[in-house]
Amino acid sequence: MPKKHRGATGDKLVELLERRLDNLVFRAGFAPTIPAARQLVSHGHFLLNGRRVTIPSIRLRPGDCFAPTASGRKIDLVRGTLEEPALERPQWIAFDASTQTAHLAHLPDGDAAPFQIDLQRVVEYYATRM
Repeated sequence: MPKKHRGATGDKLVELLERRLDNLVFRAGFAPTIPAARQLVSHGHFLLNGRRVTIPSIRLRPGDCFAPTASGRKIDLVRGTLEEPALERPQWIAFDASTQTAHLAHLPDGDAAPFQIDLQRVVEYYATRM
């Protein structure tokens, strides 16, 4: 992480991880798991701002729009997960069910992860290894 960022290191780490395209595909309800979302993106089944992408680690900015391609919308896994998402959609992802598109409404907070994380221990672990 560049040193120019201010704020808690752990919160920034969570924000950066939550902004990855594969994670956003999962959190928006297009895939049942993060590995499934990663595979869907890698195989070119998603558009980012209207362009086909194959890089799951792309970090989105607020306002970026993502959606499955026309062929991606026909995949049973995507259709099934949209009907019954694995997690509740977070408030920082705006989802339009009529067009099956989503966009990053604003940056996620440090507590955006859907499970408990001891961020201090994670930061301490990586601080000793760098």
